[in-house]
Amino acid sequence: MTTTIRIAAVGDILMWGKQIASAKRTGESAYSFDEMFQHVAPYLRSADLTIGNLETTLSGRETRYQRRNPRNGYPMFNCPDELAPALKKAGFDVLTTANNHCMDRGASGLKRTLNILDKYGISHTGTFRTASEAQSFLIKEVKGVKVGILAYTYGTNGIPVPSSSPWMVNRIRRKKMLADLQALRGKADLVIVALHFGKEFHRYPSDSQRSLVRFLMRNGADVILGAHPHVLQPMAVVRTPAKRKFVIYSLGNFISDRMLGSLRSQSGVILQLTISKPANGQASVTGVHYIPTYTHKGLAKGRTMFRVLPVKKFLSNPNGTLGKGTLQTLRTVWRTTTSHLKGKPR
Repeated sequence: MTTTIRIAAVGDILMWGKQIASAKRTGESAYSFDEMFQHVAPYLRSADLTIGNLETTLSGRETRYQRRNPRNGYPMFNCPDELAPALKKAGFDVLTTANNHCMDRGASGLKRTLNILDKYGISHTGTFRTASEAQSFLIKEVKGVKVGILAYTYGTNGIPVPSSSPWMVNRIRRKKMLADLQALRGKADLVIVALHFGKEFHRYPSDSQRSLVRFLMRNGADVILGAHPHVLQPMAVVRTPAKRKFVIYSLGNFISDRMLGSLRSQSGVILQLTISKPANGQASVTGVHYIPTYTHKGLAKGRTMFRVLPVKKFLSNPNGTLGKGTLQTLRTVWRTTTSHLKGKPR
């Protein structure tokens, strides 16, 4: 008997200052992010396991959530805690936290972020509060299939990880990654590796990205989920003698304000993988689909509203609140996404 599971994955979950301001409830100090995800939630919830990359911190209340690093000018992110239950409600089971913004509020902010995710029942990996936690592995059992998830980042935007706690953030280091993959052998039926790597706004992976992916797949990784470029990069099924593996070099932004004036920074996908495991065989990628998405920014009831839209659905059944310009944008997003990724869009 063969067991089949469905895994969904998205790219960067970004929360710029304008996005946070749009979620503030009128006349209150509270925030609500639910409507940002309401149109894509059915797709996220329908999977057996849904994964995203949390590219902000949950470091506590502030008067200014988006700051700028005085040393290098990079943005530094924090977001109200209300984002976590909204992501849980939308259908996220796992959030990877190893990325270049995980240290934006220091070690205390990193730890608090994980505490908040725990509070709302969202699993996480890539950053850690203790040395013992860093030595454990996230394995999600889905219909009897054990899915191991690892996450690594190229860096932390020049913000140092405490020298006394180098284990706090998983860095892309081949020796460390190899040790982790070897430790997972026999414990997981399928190994997913989330990589925060590549060059921002580059639509194709670099030679170093390709080399790293080949290295990881040779040593036990089955699925590679890339993030960080803020635009989509290609995907591929990799056939080996024993099984079919999969890589997408960048999932793009799942939700974001427009970056550098680029429409592509508002485009992403909900990746849908079908994984099959025979009773006495190895888990393998047997199906790949994706849903092109677009972060729509518009006015509603006199205020700015951000919503992640499934492109095909809104092109097939246009929402009355979308103008001709937005529909044309959605056509452009569909065309550029599907021509770049090929595969089977939905």
